[in-house]
Amino acid sequence: MLRIKRVPTILSNYQKEEAEDGGATRGCGRNCLRNCCITVFNILGFDTGAKLPLYAFPKSNKKVDSCDKIEFPFSFLDSLLLGEWEDRMERGLFRYDVTACATKVIPGEHGFVAQLNEGRHLKKRPTEFQVDKVLQPFDENKFNFTKVGQEEVLFQFEASEDNEVSFHPNASVDLGKSPSVVAINVSPIEYGHVLLIPRILERLPQRIDHESLLLALYMAREAASPHFRLGYNSLGAFATINHLHFQAYYLAVPFPIEKAPTRKISEFNGGVLISEIFNYPVKGLVFEGGNSLEDLSNVVADSCICLQNNNIPYNVLISDSGRCIFVLPQCYAEKQALGEVSPEVLDTQVNPAVWEISGHMVLKRKEDYEWASEEKAWRLLAEVSLSEERFHEVITIIFDAISCGVNEKKLVADDHQDIDQVGGVNNGPNADAAVVPGKQECLVQY
Repeated sequence: MLRIKRVPTILSNYQKEEAEDGGATRGCGRNCLRNCCITVFNILGFDTGAKLPLYAFPKSNKKVDSCDKIEFPFSFLDSLLLGEWEDRMERGLFRYDVTACATKVIPGEHGFVAQLNEGRHLKKRPTEFQVDKVLQPFDENKFNFTKVGQEEVLFQFEASEDNEVSFHPNASVDLGKSPSVVAINVSPIEYGHVLLIPRILERLPQRIDHESLLLALYMAREAASPHFRLGYNSLGAFATINHLHFQAYYLAVPFPIEKAPTRKISEFNGGVLISEIFNYPVKGLVFEGGNSLEDLSNVVADSCICLQNNNIPYNVLISDSGRCIFVLPQCYAEKQALGEVSPEVLDTQVNPAVWEISGHMVLKRKEDYEWASEEKAWRLLAEVSLSEERFHEVITIIFDAISCGVNEKKLVADDHQDIDQVGGVNNGPNADAAVVPGKQECLVQY
């Protein structure tokens, strides 16, 4: 059993390390999301329980086309999220002002983004985390998101019954349906940093399932902003709370990983294109396209479930309004526990989760920010990546799990034709293909 000591990030103002006492029938006095506060009856028997805004989104089987370059329309979800987030900022619910954090693009080919965020480095007793077990049972005694205050919740996020967008500013919390909610992250990395917590009252452990991933893709689609991305960290890949959640925020520049070139591996049933990232310090897969959002979500969810079941820590980045998904297996925490990470990298105290792996380097020390370079960023992220051999083993495991029934002869023929025409290499998931002579090896069969 591998464990490391690290300082956990505070995501809620009510987060504590020790177990908390359960609330009485009149409420615990903290206005939380547990039974003690969600449903409270007054002396006449009338329900005076929790009421939260509700954003109802339409489900849709609209084709997902990663090549579409559309002008993003006005999004009500976008304005709602930011308006509510700014309201919580005015109330003083955040632990620091993230807009005051220094940020710069590091000179170099890849455009890594560095941020000096000293507020996320807590002077708090380190806690041991088990890092070699991706699936761990939910523990009610540890902090979970039912213990947040209702003032930290921005709104409920649920599918509409009439397949239309609707907003209800004062909707009851339905205990029977266990609503999904969007809440602030009180230790934000960037503007609009929030948590998407699927089916919050079910107290699900941190493990992706088909329903939760599809919900995250719907949120990305509804936000309809090229600057809004969602991320997921598994246990063992720097998730700090074992309660199912995604994170999301706005970043006005592209993540370096979004610009990284890719090479096609296969096209899965339903039109989902699977590619491999290269010329980037962390190895990973890119999933795009699909005949519907659900087709894309299903293939990615199957891949994530495969990684979980095989005890492989991983991170997920959802970009391009849900049309492009990066799945990134990693091994940094395991290497750290085994003493295999270089002291120079350890001294930065950076926990490389989804945002860091994507190229947004959240630095805790002023000297690291002032002396940030592309070489140092690359060196840190290279510690995260699986080896070439191990990565190919993981790809094989994933493809076996998702039953990627591709006719190899047809794929090879089509790929060689693609190479002759366009080189088979994309300069980024959404870029036009470019001619790259001599790159036949880019189209890999696993």
